[in-house]
Amino acid sequence: MDERVDVERESGRIGLGRTLRFLREKAGKTLAQLASETSYDKSYLYRLETGERLSKRAVMEDLDAHYGSGDLLVRLWRDARKDVIKDKYKAFMELEATASVMWKFQLAVPGLLQTEGYARAVLSGLSGAQTTAGNGEDVEEQVAARMGRQELLHRQPAPSVRVILDEGALRRPVPDAQVWADQLSCLVDVGELPSVALQVLPFTAGVHDLMGSHLTLMWQRVGEPVAYVEGNRIGELIDDPDKVLAFRLSYDLVRDAALTPAESMAFIKRLLEECRC
Repeated sequence: MDERVDVERESGRIGLGRTLRFLREKAGKTLAQLASETSYDKSYLYRLETGERLSKRAVMEDLDAHYGSGDLLVRLWRDARKDVIKDKYKAFMELEATASVMWKFQLAVPGLLQTEGYARAVLSGLSGAQTTAGNGEDVEEQVAARMGRQELLHRQPAPSVRVILDEGALRRPVPDAQVWADQLSCLVDVGELPSVALQVLPFTAGVHDLMGSHLTLMWQRVGEPVAYVEGNRIGELIDDPDKVLAFRLSYDLVRDAALTPAESMAFIKRLLEECRC
């Protein structure tokens, strides 16, 4: 019997669910048995198999290990998480995942550098002041998808990433002090990765060309660079060479005005100490 699961005509999430069920039934286990052996709730496992929920990557790693399926479920999960990303962001996410060089200017802590707790706080705020059971699950799926993006920082070879954070991004904490401290600590850790340069643009730098939007410049191993500009929940992918060059020149000016990576690390560490006091 051919044990491959055909998921070409299905959404990533449904395909992942079918594979989960296939592996469980092939192992001769009921949902109750699987729940007992893995410590995951039976209803949660059922919803994964029916495609109603998207798990975190760690869950797929656990189930891959349980079934001895290599990294099959993790690979399918990478495709499935695209289902919770709005269409207008999908092209950007695909380019981000394969970029060899990436430069970012951000007015807020970018998803690529967020902790799970911080991402949950931010996404809950975007969903409204009150989190219901329905949109609470939507938030959790978006958190899982956002955390999955961070794989690219640790792949081999890792892309060369430069992030310039506006000082305002570091002056707007979430209400939970521990979550904010964890986020600042995460920025310090990421800034120490050999493939990442993290800089802070201080308020004293004054006005500049990128004040109104987030900017990402990306280079693939082959082809021309592209720019992604985002503001007020609207994003635009730009590949016109002249426009991309103009954004690159603006980025260069902002980088020149920013603190050096070493100065930026010291700046963030001071904020972290203040937060812990």
